Amino acid sequence: MDMLIGYGGVALFFLVVIIILERTKRKDATFSDYATAGRSFGSFYSTMAFVNTWLPGTIFIAFAGLAAAAGVIGFYFVPYSLLAAVLMFWLAKPVSKWGKRFDLRTQADLIGLRYNSKVVRVTAAAIGIIASFPWVILGMQSLGLVFTYLSFGVVSGVTAVVIGILLIGVRQIWTVRFGMRGVVISDMVQGIFAYFIGTAVILGIMVWLLTNGHGFGQVSPGFFTIPGPGSALGPMYLMSLVLTGAVGGWCWPDIFVRLFTARSTSTIKRSAAQAAPILFIFGTALTLLSILASSVPEVAKAPDNVWFITAGIGGVGLVTVAGICVVAATMGNVGANLQALGTMTANDIIGVARHHRVTDPKTGKIAVAVLTILAAAGAFATLNISTGLIVLALVSYQGICQLAPTLFFGIFWKRGNAAGATAGMIGGFITAAILEILYPTSIPWLGGLTSGVAALIVNVLLYVGCALALPSAPQERARVEELFGHLRGPETATDTTSTTPIDEKEPSKARNPR
Repeated sequence: MDMLIGYGGVALFFLVVIIILERTKRKDATFSDYATAGRSFGSFYSTMAFVNTWLPGTIFIAFAGLAAAAGVIGFYFVPYSLLAAVLMFWLAKPVSKWGKRFDLRTQADLIGLRYNSKVVRVTAAAIGIIASFPWVILGMQSLGLVFTYLSFGVVSGVTAVVIGILLIGVRQIWTVRFGMRGVVISDMVQGIFAYFIGTAVILGIMVWLLTNGHGFGQVSPGFFTIPGPGSALGPMYLMSLVLTGAVGGWCWPDIFVRLFTARSTSTIKRSAAQAAPILFIFGTALTLLSILASSVPEVAKAPDNVWFITAGIGGVGLVTVAGICVVAATMGNVGANLQALGTMTANDIIGVARHHRVTDPKTGKIAVAVLTILAAAGAFATLNISTGLIVLALVSYQGICQLAPTLFFGIFWKRGNAAGATAGMIGGFITAAILEILYPTSIPWLGGLTSGVAALIVNVLLYVGCALALPSAPQERARVEELFGHLRGPETATDTTSTTPIDEKEPSKARNPR
């Protein structure tokens, strides 16, 4: 009976999401509509789309587990999330205006426009796909813990993982069919449950802990310290975590594409203002709950299970609600990832290879479907070797940050060029991968910097060095000046006359507005 309630609750939630998607479906006339949802959504939809992708299902497991095992260092994701919201505010104008003016669909599309380079565009797309794919597989596998707890001892761990993979696989049918519009609408439903109802659950559990002998006085004193001078991790370790989280966040393709689905610059800015308090309240509450629960013997033995162990105080019903929160967050993150990666594959790999701009949404649907099948196959193939996959995912996180100089310098500095962007991305990615393998936690002889931050230093030096040593030709400088000139004018509707691929135009006129 308990298992029926647990699995039935997830099935009911799944059904509600599908019914809402079917009732709001709309046929996408073009590939751009499929990729960006017609740039039609208002601020709260955009807010929930960002939050439901930014906070994955593992926020309730690995992130909560870190706080339950190590204390206040678990708060690190809160400041980097708030910094990401600030960056969202500053990215609003260039991304929205250039996106509409040149019908941009992906992060790599924007980067290719800025540097007028097919090589830069494909390199950015390749790094985004390579870095994101292990996280998609891990996201599918992460539901195993959910279905283990919701079976209340009936289903084994491996079987639970298989059930989770199958659930996400079936869910992707609607992602493939409805594209980004379906992702954003489902994010609204999933996000409200995961983070609004989830916060209510957190506060209720905290009250129980505080009134039943698990206050802050029972927490180990070591939980209230962070790495500093003389620590094994190094004094720069916490700063590195926050920095890579903030700047790296907007390098993930599934996060960045959220900016293209918003109606306008002001919509994105309002979304940033709305997302900040949601991220702060939810993140702070979840971390405090985990720290308080560290004095519970069962949590001390298995900190990654803190969310379900503490939810057990409310019986089968509360455990079911806790499980649905994780499922909702995971469906949002995995779905958005596969949609973004499929769109990028079609738009920035296949489109560039064929030397023409993709216009048929069918191409995107096929790409998303193929990646979903590959991800599910990868998840099944790595059921018993997830440790190696986690190592690869950690390497990829440090690697995705290497898009940051190319992206942010490109948007806010006119001097950067294609040579520097390519050298920085490739040099930074290789450096990050090597250092992550050698120093998976932090680099002692660099004061605790992580591999990603150390590689960013190399990346920036390459980028700036090329910008200074290899000045752009006069025609390219004029093109960039004109590109930035659009940021001073009013927002316009998407200009479909300026979407001919770079390869089919004269180099000096590529993507120039007419």
